Order: sequence, then C-alpha cells, then structure tokens
Amino acid sequence: MSQIKVKTLTRQIVALADELGLKAVPEYRTPDGTRIDVAILGGERRLLAIELEASFKWFPQRVLYDAVKAHRAGFPELWIVTPFRNSPGWVLNYAEELGLRLRMLEGEEVLEGLRTFAGSTRCRKDV
Repeated sequence: MSQIKVKTLTRQIVALADELGLKAVPEYRTPDGTRIDVAILGGERRLLAIELEASFKWFPQRVLYDAVKAHRAGFPELWIVTPFRNSPGWVLNYAEELGLRLRMLEGEEVLEGLRTFAGSTRCRKDV
C-alpha cells in the first residue's frame, strides 16, 4: 500500500483532463453546498466525480458520503482514489441502487483510467 499525495494527484488530474479536452474543476461546489475533490465536466455536463481518500478512518462512511454527494450533484460516475484495498461493503451496492457507477482506484490508476474514460462513449456529447 502506497500513500496518495492528494495535492500532486489533483494537479495531475487537472492537467491531464485539459490535455484530453475535458474540464477538471478541483474542489467543485455542488448545488447543495458540498464539495467534490475533482469534477470532470464535458462542457456543462457533469461526467465524473473523483474523490481522493487518503485516510482509512471511517472509510465506509466516507465512501457513502462521497456516493451521496456525487449522486445528488447529478454525476453518473464516481471514482474513489485510495491506497486502501478494503471494500466499503454494502456501500458499493447502495451506489449501484442509486444508479451511480462507482470505481475504487489506487493512486496513479486514476490517470490511466481518465485516458480511457476520455475516449469512451460516456464523454461524447451525442450520448
């Protein structure tokens, strides 16, 4: 398990999204006043919420809160970037019930995942 460097990874995500023609907004404020670590937007469309969780304290509760924030803000997909491999249990099923695609990624995996995501049909305007 390697620690994630939140500020460094946030800067890398923002730079890569720009290269890929997407807009990344760090500390995105949702309509109900919560904050998402990085929001990936395609124009005005909310495409992907990314939360960076570097602490294991209250991990399932943090993931639940992240899922609720992303869903309420209108994001169809949420990525939790964390060095921890423990499953948050029933929270994954709950996110699915909300209609939210949830992925758990480790550190640098988010960058490769973003490259793949940008090329997918989920980013196209006509989908």
